[in-house]
Amino acid sequence: MQPDPQTKPLTENANKWATFSEDIWAVGIAGLIFVLVLGWALMNPDFKFSAPAYKWTSTSDLITIVLATKNLSLLWILGTVFALLAGLTVWLSSGRVGRFLLGFGVIFLLAILALITSGSKAIEAYGIEYVVFALIFGLVLNNLFHLPEWLKSAARSEFFIKVGLVILGSSVLFTDLVKAGLPGILQAVIVVLVVWFVSMWLSRRLKVDDEFGVMLASAVAICGVSAAIVASGAIQGDKKKLSYVTTLVLLVAIPMLILQPWIIRAFGIPEVVGGAWLGGTLDTTASVTAASQLVGPVATKAGVIVKFSQNVLLGFAAFFITTWWILRNKDSDKAGDEKPSLGLVWERFPKFVIGFIAASLVFSFLLPIDTVKQVGGFLNGMRTLWFALAFVSIGLEARFADLAGMQQGRPALVFVGAQLFNIVWTLLWAYLLFGGILLPPLNLAD
Repeated sequence: MQPDPQTKPLTENANKWATFSEDIWAVGIAGLIFVLVLGWALMNPDFKFSAPAYKWTSTSDLITIVLATKNLSLLWILGTVFALLAGLTVWLSSGRVGRFLLGFGVIFLLAILALITSGSKAIEAYGIEYVVFALIFGLVLNNLFHLPEWLKSAARSEFFIKVGLVILGSSVLFTDLVKAGLPGILQAVIVVLVVWFVSMWLSRRLKVDDEFGVMLASAVAICGVSAAIVASGAIQGDKKKLSYVTTLVLLVAIPMLILQPWIIRAFGIPEVVGGAWLGGTLDTTASVTAASQLVGPVATKAGVIVKFSQNVLLGFAAFFITTWWILRNKDSDKAGDEKPSLGLVWERFPKFVIGFIAASLVFSFLLPIDTVKQVGGFLNGMRTLWFALAFVSIGLEARFADLAGMQQGRPALVFVGAQLFNIVWTLLWAYLLFGGILLPPLNLAD
């Protein structure tokens, strides 16, 4: 995490902690969470971890389950822990902790409100998840009101989502990837590669700069906001461009969440094919699960399989983008005195991706399966909270006036065009690989 911009410059070596990157802090916080949760689980194998409850059907459920004293107490504890962890990084980075904690409290409350709103069964029926409400809450505040500096300073979307992504690694198990078999892996690789390069081609045709193009292509091809942040870290991208891309991803996701399940049902697309289509086009595991559940249980399994396969590609994508960007700029003014080398690739490589991969490896191969199951639901709840904080912050960082004027709207045209290609291309390969045309049908009915 970078030092607070309002803080006076430190003298050299005055605070060695302030030199730590945001990636290192994200990995450190997620690692500490893993150590505490796993340590408790290994010492108490019969302990049942409780994740916060957000789902409700009626007003009675809302009061007796979501707003129950036990659930609110758990949220209060988690909020306090999150604030202390994030506040510690601000303090060690020589930031103004009091101002950050005040703003963090508001963002946390908005994140919880988004989670509770999306937990309504009536809203869940449309497949609209919490990220949409979190973004909307942030956008409304930022575009209708003048935000105080203490609130703006706490809106650290990249940091929050990086912590969540490292925790996400605990649920991306290589054992699940093996179960996915050849169809899931093939679809993920073919879709990601082709869509990424088509998106880059479209960016250049519309005269969108390559820095913007890489973030847009990664968001469309791999997994939305997470991939955009990975790409931005790899190329040391402009934060305003990243904010533009992340906002665009979430806004375009809303009609996709509603229309795609309807198309599957209306046109009689086989359930397993529809699930694979959703898994390859929607941007998060949560959105894939929400949308595919509207289709059926087989669609849900197929969607999660494909999305897991794409999530695993994050590490490979980070290495590819970092290397490609360095080689691309080796003869340009941007390169300066930097020469392409493995050392430079390592320097540019987003370190939080290493945390993501390490978590996946540990939970896949080093921990007892019973322990993984014991802590899985709770860690997913922790990840969701960090993501909710991130999406509220994205809204607080984005202004419609700035977005509309950025490169005359051409990046938005690139994103929409690439997403339309992604939708058609992914559906084709979902039919070929999951529909029993190129490979034997995958039986997911069990």
